[in-house]
Amino acid sequence: MLKIVNTEWKLFLREPSMVVFAVLFPTILLLVLGAIPALRTPDPNFGDQRFIDAFMSSLVVTTLAFLGLNKLPATVATYREKGVLRRFSTTPVHPARLLVAQVLVNLIAGVISVALLAVVSRTVFGIDLPHHPFWFLVTFLLGMSSLSAIGLLVAAWAPNARSAGGWATVVFMLVMFFGGVYLPRFLLPDFLNAVGAYLPPGVEALQQSWLGVAPDPAHLGVLALVTVAAGTVAAKSFRWE
Repeated sequence: MLKIVNTEWKLFLREPSMVVFAVLFPTILLLVLGAIPALRTPDPNFGDQRFIDAFMSSLVVTTLAFLGLNKLPATVATYREKGVLRRFSTTPVHPARLLVAQVLVNLIAGVISVALLAVVSRTVFGIDLPHHPFWFLVTFLLGMSSLSAIGLLVAAWAPNARSAGGWATVVFMLVMFFGGVYLPRFLLPDFLNAVGAYLPPGVEALQQSWLGVAPDPAHLGVLALVTVAAGTVAAKSFRWE
């Protein structure tokens, strides 16, 4: 298992675009936004906090969305299309281990991305680290697992790698929209904010735990439910070849 994870990690590092967007882009975006003086000024729209403080949860959403909905479905669907999964099934190593390795690689990349984001935000802009680190970690893991389950579901249902990329892009755009990446959440109608609070990867719970408020158990429950439901359907409908 460790050998497979190590190999998949090396393959991940050979995709410069994915490394940049999933690992480095959130920090780069923070530096760009932080360079604008108005976004470093306390604003009533954010409870007298700065925009960059309130936007941290959306930057985490960016990482989770790229890994769970861009990388995972395309990689798994490509492996199936090229016969990699079928070849694994002829060896003592079950193909499911390859899927587990993909999720673990995503988890490693996500942790590195968030750690880099936290260090740079604290060092450069004086942004507080998550006030509730335990709940932030729980939300992060549930957010990662829920999007990974959806990504595997897309890979299971898509007939080929091209279709998997197209389907995943639609879900990716919705996650980014409701996660406040395309538009800050305070600009969205209350109804859309309420919907986005319950959708993976849990932007509201991420923001609450970062700013010092215990997340709503209902938000975490929905993430867990999506993980179980999407993961179960993906497992039952997955095709190895």
